[in-house]
Amino acid sequence: MRHLLLTVTLSLFCLNCLNTEPAEENTNPSTDDYRVVEAFPNLDFTRPVDLQHPGDETGRLFVVEQRGVIQWFENDPTTTEQTVFLDISGRVNDSGNEEGLLGLAFHPEFQDNGYFYVNYTNNEGTNISRFRASPDDPGSALPESEEVILSFDQPYSNHNGGQVSFGPDGYLYIAVGDGGAGGDPQGHGQNRSTLLGTILRIDVDNREGDNLYAIPPDNPFAGNSDGYREEIYAYGLRNPWRFSFDPETDNLWTGDVGQGAYEEVSIIENGGNYGWNIMEANHCFSPSSGCDRSGLELPVWEYDRSRGDVSVTGGFVYRGPTLPGLEGTYIYGDFASGRIWSLNVADQQEPVNSEIAHVSFGVSSFGVDAENELYICGFDGKIHRLEPL
Repeated sequence: MRHLLLTVTLSLFCLNCLNTEPAEENTNPSTDDYRVVEAFPNLDFTRPVDLQHPGDETGRLFVVEQRGVIQWFENDPTTTEQTVFLDISGRVNDSGNEEGLLGLAFHPEFQDNGYFYVNYTNNEGTNISRFRASPDDPGSALPESEEVILSFDQPYSNHNGGQVSFGPDGYLYIAVGDGGAGGDPQGHGQNRSTLLGTILRIDVDNREGDNLYAIPPDNPFAGNSDGYREEIYAYGLRNPWRFSFDPETDNLWTGDVGQGAYEEVSIIENGGNYGWNIMEANHCFSPSSGCDRSGLELPVWEYDRSRGDVSVTGGFVYRGPTLPGLEGTYIYGDFASGRIWSLNVADQQEPVNSEIAHVSFGVSSFGVDAENELYICGFDGKIHRLEPL
């Protein structure tokens, strides 16, 4: 699942929006400092691709399975029970390695309104849909409550993106890949008239015209007369599989899966153009040399494929309670190699990228609980966590 979608744009450059505060205790962690263990050893999942908490003070965790099922369980390492929250497997097309039910976001007022949002593919393309939890049983969702908020075609089966998340501004952000195949053959990355190859931002609490959402007034192309899609927040992305917000700085970090040579991690800014397919990370792609880099945002980190790392999985800036040596660093991984790193950008000119673990399973996603403790979704069917040695 080499493209299972990730948008971590890591490079030797740091955007001027960076304002992280990595830990002073240990700026160069290593595999001698941490190990990966099963967080909930009694539970098993089928191709878990996302982990979320509902923000409703229940302490529950929800795991998204690519086949179209969401399950929840108590955040207790000894728990033996997991409950199906939503099953839309009959609506989901997961025939391709990068298709299926790909993302989950709980509305900030979920505790009161019961709304949550999912990102999934069907035979027509991608649906961003709203569902509602049962008012009589908060442990169960209502499949018939679906409202398709936004839908768009996918010309190929890969590069679907998948993340949905509410930002600190209360708007819904959506990761969308370039539509697939190789090299962006339809030129979506630099085409602002399409939703593909972007991160979108919409206001799901208001409506405009026939849409079930409104355009935030500070979206970069809001009200434009050039035919650009007003939902676009940033563009020039290849396959931003996973992104996250740093809860202390509000920076939006994304891992962007590369084409054939480089994987990247970026910090996303409003209106930013992240270069695809003019560039792959910090390198010219089309043309292969002498490309015009003016106006392009470069990644904060990149890595090549010389060690078998071929598909970046975006993670989180660590703000949890149990791993002080990683505080303020960006934790991410590679789906194919199983390597997990800590990226320290305290020195914006010389970021420090440290390998902290190497696992034998595909690292499909990361997630955090209500305390910002970090978890790892593995294609071994388990949810994992880091612990100090």
